[in-house]
Formats: sequence, C-alpha cells, structure tokens
Amino acid sequence: MSSLQVFILASVIKIVLVILILLTAVAYTVWLERKVVGHMQNRWGPSRVGPFGLLQPLADGIKFLVKEDLTPPHVYRPLFIAAPMIAVVCALTSISVIPFGTAITVRGYTIPLQITDLNVGLLVILGITSVGVYGVALAGWSSNSKYSLLGGLRASAQMISYEICLGLSLVGVLIVSGSFSLREIVESQSGHWYFIPKWNIFYGGQFVAFFIYLMAAYAETNRIPFDLPEAETELVAGYHTEYSAMKFAMFFMAEYANMITVACLATLLFLGGWSGPVFGPPLLLVILPTFWFVAKVFVFLFIYIWVRGTLPRFRYDQLMAFGWKFLFPLAIANLVVTALVVAYRS
Repeated sequence: MSSLQVFILASVIKIVLVILILLTAVAYTVWLERKVVGHMQNRWGPSRVGPFGLLQPLADGIKFLVKEDLTPPHVYRPLFIAAPMIAVVCALTSISVIPFGTAITVRGYTIPLQITDLNVGLLVILGITSVGVYGVALAGWSSNSKYSLLGGLRASAQMISYEICLGLSLVGVLIVSGSFSLREIVESQSGHWYFIPKWNIFYGGQFVAFFIYLMAAYAETNRIPFDLPEAETELVAGYHTEYSAMKFAMFFMAEYANMITVACLATLLFLGGWSGPVFGPPLLLVILPTFWFVAKVFVFLFIYIWVRGTLPRFRYDQLMAFGWKFLFPLAIANLVVTALVVAYRS
C-alpha cells in the first residue's frame, strides 16, 4: 500500500473508532452521573436494566428512538429541526483535533492518536464550540413559544458571556507554552503541569487560569450551578420546551459530548495531557499514555458530577454578576500579569 492509502485507511479507522468511543462515553457518562448522584443522595440510581444498571443507556436510547416525535404546528419547521442537529454536530466535530496519546508505529508507519493534527487545534475547538450556541438560540426562537424564547435568550447570553472568560483563561497557557498546537502545549508541560501552583503562580503554573477555566466550563456546558439554560428542576424548562423524542435527546447528547471535550481540553492544557509514569514492555509503553489521559478526563468528569450533587443553582443575576464582575476581571488580571512576567523573564 502507498503512503497515501495508508493515511486514508488510518484516518477512516480513527474517525469510526473515535465516534463510537465518544458516543459510548456520552451514554455511560449519563449512567455514571445517575449512579454517583444517586449514591450521594442515598439512592441506588439505575439498577434494574442489566447488572448495576449498565444497560440503562441502551434502554434510554431505544425509548427515545421509538417515542412519538411531536412537532407543534406553530414552529418554524426548518430551523426547529436544524437546531438540535447543529448542537450535536458541533459537539461531535470538536473532538476531531483532540490528541489522546503519543503516536504509534505500525509496520514502519507512524500514526498519531488523533484524527487530525493541526497547529491551531485550540482555535479550531473554540471556533466549532462557539457555533454550537446557534443551536440553542435557534431552538428557542424557532419554537415560537415565549418560554422557549426566554430560555434561548438567557442561554445564549450565559454561553457567550462565559465563553469570553473561558477564552481569556486559555491565553495565559498560550503565552507560557508559545503554541496553539495541543501536542506542543502538552510537551511544554513535561517538567511542570500548568494547574500546579509554583512559587510564582502566574509563571509556569496557571492555577488561577485553571480555576477560571473550570468555572467557565461549567457555565458553557450548562451544568449546575450554572444550568439556567435547561432549568431541569423547573416546571417549564428552557429552550427545549417544545422538543420531544430524539430531537430532545440530541441536545443532551451535545451537552455530554461538550462535557467530554471540555474535560479533554482541561487535561491537555492544565493536567499534562497523557504524561504520567510509563514503564514495562513496548505494548505497555503505548497503552499507558492513553490510560493516563483517560484517567485524568474521568477525574475531571467526576468533579463535574460531584459539583452537581452538592451545589444549588445560581439566580440569573448572580450568574451574570459572577461572570462579568468576578471571573472577567480575574481573567484579565491573570493575562496581564502572565504576559508581564514572561516578557520580563525573556
């Protein structure tokens, strides 16, 4: 086989594997959340379908597929149908530039554990995920319902506001690492992970940026204590009030896929990526970096779920005040100090 054929075959295999693994991870993140929150609240969580309720995600998927899909007569049908598709496609596409480990060599061919390696991978992820806001906004507007419209407006305002804080939190990492490439950012943390405080917290260690990123990520993915877009404990929910069956499920698929993407980014930018103790035979040397990457992502997702089980929701005015009056000035301060210290030391 020629090098081009090998490249195309490897790319197709990686795309299929990543999509299958991501969709499985989305389904079982829902299961994990229900189990963990259940035990935190002295409940069992899923326990009836399969051992330990492990087949519950499959049962939920079948239920959404066969459930009657109701479309209210007053909606703007083209955008009403397109909105959940935009949300889920943007959520799934952003995983394409995430590196999951070091490269592997098969019969003389070096294959990176990544669908595509871009030198501006971080910008691609930010660009794709920002388009996902349109799915939420269009869902609220096209439903032609006051509840949905208000939900879409407050969701769009929240996501755009905290997206600014999230982006600013990453600029400090870019200044210190000197690259937009996710692989090069991981390699720049070989001696020190950025989330660990140093004697000078703004240089090398981006602990403040990690805190800002964590808070903004909760808001970007509509998670408690920032779940105002969905407001799932209210009598009438947010932008997806008029949705049912699989279109309703697609919004939650997008949410959990975004959670996994955010966890992967946190691992790459602040937790050293796939770095960790590596030892043993050649096969283990290939597997262990990916294992450490997955373990760090799992810890980040567990913190997501832990926060949901312990914190109450903000009021909307508290949510916006926290973003604009606290996180935004803190992100600007972290950025300025990091830039000054790096410029002084160089």
